[in-house]
Amino acid sequence: MTIRQSLMLGCAFVATFSLPLRAQQVPAERGDEGAIQGSIVVTGERLRGQLDVEQAPVLELNAADIEAVGATSVTELLEAIAPQTGSSRGRGGGQPVFLVNGIRIGSFRELRSYPPEAIAKVEVLPEEVAQRFGFPPDRRVVNMILKENYSSREIELEFEGPSRGGYFVTEQEATLLTINDGARLNINAEIQDTSLLTEAERGVIQTPGSLPDVAGDPDPADYRSLVADGLTAELTANWAKALIESGTSLSLNASYEREQARSLSGLNSVMLVDAGGAEAFRTFGVDDPLERRTSSDKISASGSMNRRLGDFDLTTTFDAIYTESETEIDRRFDTTALRDAALAGTLALDGALPRGADAGFDVARGRTITGESKATLVGRPIILPAGEVSTSFDVGLDWKNITSSDTRTALDTDLTRRRLDAGTNITVPIAERGGAWGALGDLSLNLGAGFEDLSDFGTLYDWSAGLTWGVTSDLTLTATYIMADEAPSLTNLGAPQVQSFNVPIFDFTRGETVLATVLSGGNPDLLAEQQRDWKFSANWELPFWKDTRFSAEYIRNRSSNVTRNFPALTDEIEAAFPDRVVRDGAGQLVSLDRRPVTFARTRSERLVFGLSTRGNFGAGRPEAGDRPSDTPPREGRRRFGGGDGPPNPERRAAFMRFRERVCAEDGLEVLVQFAEAAARGEDLSASFPDFDPERAARMLERMRSEDGTIDRDRIAQFRERICSFDPSRMGQGRRGDAEGQAGGPESPRGRRGPGGGPGGPGGFGRDGRGRYFVNLTHTIELDSTILIADGLPVLDVLAGEGGGGIPRHKTSLEAGIFRNGKGMRLSARYTGKETIDGGDAPGASDLTFGDLATVDLRVFFDLGRLLKQDEGFLKNFRVSFRADNVFDARRRVTDENGEVPLSYQPALIDPTGRYIGIDLRKMF
Repeated sequence: MTIRQSLMLGCAFVATFSLPLRAQQVPAERGDEGAIQGSIVVTGERLRGQLDVEQAPVLELNAADIEAVGATSVTELLEAIAPQTGSSRGRGGGQPVFLVNGIRIGSFRELRSYPPEAIAKVEVLPEEVAQRFGFPPDRRVVNMILKENYSSREIELEFEGPSRGGYFVTEQEATLLTINDGARLNINAEIQDTSLLTEAERGVIQTPGSLPDVAGDPDPADYRSLVADGLTAELTANWAKALIESGTSLSLNASYEREQARSLSGLNSVMLVDAGGAEAFRTFGVDDPLERRTSSDKISASGSMNRRLGDFDLTTTFDAIYTESETEIDRRFDTTALRDAALAGTLALDGALPRGADAGFDVARGRTITGESKATLVGRPIILPAGEVSTSFDVGLDWKNITSSDTRTALDTDLTRRRLDAGTNITVPIAERGGAWGALGDLSLNLGAGFEDLSDFGTLYDWSAGLTWGVTSDLTLTATYIMADEAPSLTNLGAPQVQSFNVPIFDFTRGETVLATVLSGGNPDLLAEQQRDWKFSANWELPFWKDTRFSAEYIRNRSSNVTRNFPALTDEIEAAFPDRVVRDGAGQLVSLDRRPVTFARTRSERLVFGLSTRGNFGAGRPEAGDRPSDTPPREGRRRFGGGDGPPNPERRAAFMRFRERVCAEDGLEVLVQFAEAAARGEDLSASFPDFDPERAARMLERMRSEDGTIDRDRIAQFRERICSFDPSRMGQGRRGDAEGQAGGPESPRGRRGPGGGPGGPGGFGRDGRGRYFVNLTHTIELDSTILIADGLPVLDVLAGEGGGGIPRHKTSLEAGIFRNGKGMRLSARYTGKETIDGGDAPGASDLTFGDLATVDLRVFFDLGRLLKQDEGFLKNFRVSFRADNVFDARRRVTDENGEVPLSYQPALIDPTGRYIGIDLRKMF
């Protein structure tokens, strides 16, 4: 950055806040920087980290909205907005694509432990945007824009558990985060301990035949667990750095996780015959029940690099995970040794366990190694009359290896898959509002194509085409067609086959719960799935309801050769897969092969509606240097963004150009250079008639430290305030909207505390007004059918056919309020009724899964703000109370007689019920 460029920015800096605006503003071509006589031309990139895409966001949260959520980490924040981040396409693409400041990161682990106070803005964008970053359009994109110059240390303690008792969870966490001059460092340590919950503590009725009913024996439910006793410890370190000189940014993540768990599988009960021929069951090991002990270690590393290559941005990422696990499964006692001892008269039916009868335990070991890498080149190399053509090219290489061994089976497993993929995406602007073909609005065409080559499955292809039409500045319509081939997962194809004995299964054909042998594992005969999807959507920012967005999506999925887990055993499923079922002479189920199957075709259609709104409530309070929000400005006083009323177009254009330049990656350095040049006393008025020395002096005075030198922290706070200000609020007053001061300092003189703002995390809501948000999503399943094989009837899944049912309606609601250190968030979910049709065989029974509505509640208090403690222990100390499933609702499953089958007891479906807890969080 030259002195001339710095002075030019400084002139724009002063002119933006000076009245009248004498210089005439002229448009500038992209990349131009310079000055024309009597004009100011300042150009730069978009707001730092904000995405420039055609599709409108599904959801946006500013810093004040984030605080109203009341989350204590980015992970919890994403849980609160999960309905908006999940793909409506219904293909189960996994986690969203995560970006930090508009740049793809190697892994979500890099971000998950950040405190929400570090986030200035969250953007959730539709699936089509994922193609820009080298991913198929089945995952939404979450872009998190971080604050500048943020620093915090955090200690968090949690204690929680079911309201009816039985088990509890404790968690301790310590987090360090610093963001300064383009560098980020985050270290997080966490320990979580969960106690054991048994079936007896929930009154679970045991399945007949699972254990003998021996007189005088203890209740077997005391020795069967619903929740395992577990301990998890994790240590994570993240580092990132933006190298301003070269335009390169780097990030690295490393983490280690250790898990241990112990669960109970019951007691040893065997049939014995003594020397006199008497038969009786004996139960051994009351003090030593059958256990399953599991331990695992996971080592992870990821990273990313982003740099400019001419007109393109190159991003490369990698993510590697190494996992080892070992499970010890206690064996039942050696019944042969026990019976021999009984027949020989050396073991009485009430005697002690003979030596050698304890058979020890089996051991299952597993190791998984995964490595994923992707390089993406994104640029705008061509300019058309309607705008710039956006292109992206990506190439990726993934490798996965799974090895396992089990002393219960004779075969070990060693599976490897190498995946090479490449693709391209291009967005062509057709019309631009106010420009070429402007009468059409904003119209663009998106095309994408790619392939992937799998070492174990061959080559698969995909392509897509879509139109995005900005009918108005508030209404966006999109239409997308997607064709893709999808291979079965490595485990679905080759996982080892394992037999499990005495597994409770509800047999729809006979309407009973039985204990049967179940075969699980992989199926090497699975085929590649062919997907053909349409998606139509509308995204409307309502003009009659401030800060409110409504969206509607219609999705139609068509697939052939679909891999599915084996469905519930109805007579339709048994007729389609007769070789998977074994029955005895009386027709009772003996064994079931539950390995994955291939359906010939599936079809589904759904509608998804979304409504999100946010805003302020209540009257603001006067602060030093500020006036009440309902008081007119004093004569001659200028408000943030300019003027006593709405700014004129020239002023807005000048401010936007200034804001874009300041909020670019190197904007902080630009501001520092300007301040230093002006502090040296250089006179800019000769070159720039808009330069106001008196106003510039006042601005510079606020940027000086106590010793008179330029204070980078104060300059950074000023920049953060500019970058978090919403330009659409220009003319509404300096405190006229929480978004205008979200995450920013109250004044350039403010001292930076934890969270980047003075006096507390984030500096939110200091004008006394409250903040609220509401996010509502509703899904309607219009159609869902499967064809198991050609020649068989099409089965209606919505009607319960095909061994599976899905609810026709699902709703989720997230709403929160926050004011003056107090906040509350309500989460509600509704799942409609669904049915599984058991068929028409004699004795068959349907199952009805009743509808379910649950409500979760979070209430949190910032004690320092409530008690007006700006110093000491209470400052930045938060207490949060949680209550999940407030009304202790559980889904009720009944057969045709209205009775609950034993395998669908409420405690087996949901052993927790209402869940309460307290969270103590201190930030330094």
